[in-house]
Amino acid sequence: MIMGDDEAVLRLEQLHRTYGTGPEAVHALRGVDVDFARGTFTAVMGPSGSGKSTLLQCAAGLDRPDGGRVVLDGADLAALTESRLTVLRREKLGFVFQAFNLVGSLTAEQNVGLPLRLAGRLPDRADVHRALAQVGLGERTGHLPSQLSGGQQQRVAIARALITRPQVLFADEPTGALDSASSRDVLALLRELVDRDGQSTVMVTHDPVAASYADRVLFLADGRLVADLDHPTAPQIAERMTALETAA
Repeated sequence: MIMGDDEAVLRLEQLHRTYGTGPEAVHALRGVDVDFARGTFTAVMGPSGSGKSTLLQCAAGLDRPDGGRVVLDGADLAALTESRLTVLRREKLGFVFQAFNLVGSLTAEQNVGLPLRLAGRLPDRADVHRALAQVGLGERTGHLPSQLSGGQQQRVAIARALITRPQVLFADEPTGALDSASSRDVLALLRELVDRDGQSTVMVTHDPVAASYADRVLFLADGRLVADLDHPTAPQIAERMTALETAA
């Protein structure tokens, strides 16, 4: 699905990434071409070793590809120095991982404002409260992580990722450590952020139910993009994944 420059917030062009050399080399990405439309929710799936985590890391500027380009909101990441890339990640990207990575001695409010403090900026309390309100925790600003459920802790982590109002929110298995009820809550929140706020979101997941919350599901196998489904159901996703895993 190809889109014009004005519609794509993120573009991957002929992306290659290889780890190691010689016979032991692992070709994690082999010429991936894909655009991500602004204000949409995309899930990335594939069998173990398919390259989905590498794709996310390269797209988010956490790893540099060996070939091809990553273009974020018009900026070619390959053309940036490490220091400029660090600033871009801090100001234009948000990250949510399976582990909540909250500081246990800090309140929800303090955890959300931490990225700004680490960047040498004083968090605006109104912005922090806005981010927590966005994720439904406006009344829990003074709570420590130990006073919150797993799902609520992940919501704090999402608020922390949103504090800079990122162009793209990247989520790597964001519900992997949660029970089914908390998972549904977090996925519904990610869906709401897209629908209500136009938050462009890219999520790696192994769960067909989680992927069914997305507008679009990309499937990788052996470092290549092999399928691209719009608004599939969980059974359709599971069927495609079973076929890919059987082939692998």
